[in-house]
Amino acid sequence: MLDTALAAGISPETLRKIETGRIATPAFSTIASVAGVVGLSLDAVWAEVSCEPDLAGTAAAG
Repeated sequence: MLDTALAAGISPETLRKIETGRIATPAFSTIASVAGVVGLSLDAVWAEVSCEPDLAGTAAAG
């Protein structure tokens, strides 16, 4: 966690607060930085938090 936070340019405590929900709506730039460090695209992050169904997965399955 320490390496991820520092590489993203945020404090480890901020990352802990995000992970535990104590920061309910982190800044977009913070999310983008963390996503980049852990190798996720913002599209992948959005797919995880979006209420929209995964149309690509549905098409492939059907």
